[in-house]
Amino acid sequence: MTTSPLPLGKTAQSQTAQPPARPPLKVGRVFMYVGLLVATLFFLLPIYLLLVTAFKTPDAINLASTWQLPKGLNWASFSDAWGKIGGNMGNSLFLAVTATLLSSVIGSINGYALSKWKFRGVNTLFAFMLFGMFIPYQSVLIPLFQFVKALGLYGSIWALVLAHVVYGIPITTLIFRNFYADVPDALIEAATIDGAGFWSIYGKVIFPISIPGFVVVIIWQFTQVWNEFLFAATLTSTSSQPVTYALSQLAGGQAVSWNLPMAGAILAAIPTLLIYIVLGRYFVRGLLAGSVKG
Repeated sequence: MTTSPLPLGKTAQSQTAQPPARPPLKVGRVFMYVGLLVATLFFLLPIYLLLVTAFKTPDAINLASTWQLPKGLNWASFSDAWGKIGGNMGNSLFLAVTATLLSSVIGSINGYALSKWKFRGVNTLFAFMLFGMFIPYQSVLIPLFQFVKALGLYGSIWALVLAHVVYGIPITTLIFRNFYADVPDALIEAATIDGAGFWSIYGKVIFPISIPGFVVVIIWQFTQVWNEFLFAATLTSTSSQPVTYALSQLAGGQAVSWNLPMAGAILAAIPTLLIYIVLGRYFVRGLLAGSVKG
């Protein structure tokens, strides 16, 4: 029995598949990872301090033991904080959801009109709308207060809803206009030929493909509305104040039980944290939509 010779240029070792050699880790990359780790730990220091203080009892909170872990978990801090800001959390949830949905829908319609329906002065109108993004809250606080009071909304949660919807329209319009720039004009022309009008095209063609854009806008607007303080302190009464104002009251007074505002801050951060956990993977994808052509 004879064995057939190996083909020219091949050896017995070459017939056995060898895994590719792992490239050596470069020194520069090691320093980069170490630097990122140090930066991450530095960034997490305030969160560590927030957690350890929230779980301490008031008598265990002092400057000497600031960075020390609590001897036990004081869950009463969270129940006490919830008793003081629970109602305000409901106000903030209603405010953030309502203002976010309204400004998102209006921004979507604006972005659709400004990107796909060309008319005289469209670019000028868009520039004036973007100008609203750069107006600081403080500069319009007095006229806004007078306007809300004239409408009879002062002291109610609807005053905040109105303020945040109006302030959210420029940024939502910008995001949706960039997003709809990627939608082929042929799609709109085909729907127009079939007899569809402005609202029919938006409802049947544009809106169903707008989910990535809505994800970006919802994350952005919800976070902005939830964390806002100035309008909350000036346009609402006690019964309709959101959680940001209630948190400032937890730290009021001469003797502050620091475990309460720390626990309250953790509770107030949970809704926005959940939004980022659920929708965060779509945020960058939707934010970059329309930014690259071809």
